[in-house]
Amino acid sequence: MGEINEQTYFVGHSLGCQTIARYLESLPEGKMAGGVVFVAGFFKRLTNSGDDEEAQEIARHWLETPINLGRVRMHFKNSIALFSDNDQSVSSDNQEDFKNLLGSKIVLEHQKGHFDDCFDLPVALKAVLELSGEKIV
Repeated sequence: MGEINEQTYFVGHSLGCQTIARYLESLPEGKMAGGVVFVAGFFKRLTNSGDDEEAQEIARHWLETPINLGRVRMHFKNSIALFSDNDQSVSSDNQEDFKNLLGSKIVLEHQKGHFDDCFDLPVALKAVLELSGEKIV
């Protein structure tokens, strides 16, 4: 990845939100992205890893590896976190960390599940445009 600056915007889904957060956490002091759109992100727990041992192990690794969200927050100007009211994987209590620790604006979508198989998500585009200060069409 090249150098980030205030014109850099990240969009991540599910584990991708953790990936972005951990990347930002690793940046040197003074590096700043314009913003982040988190879609169905989690830092606390997942509700539906089921009986799949591999899925449970992957989730456990991400959930148990410490992350300094205060340090993450130092590396972007603004963020928006998108959640669904019927997400079978990400529990609603995950919204608290995004709102309180990352300062994210929370957007709750209706009946979007975990946003799986979702190839057209206008609310995500709207969020990027909002963060960038571009006119929302």
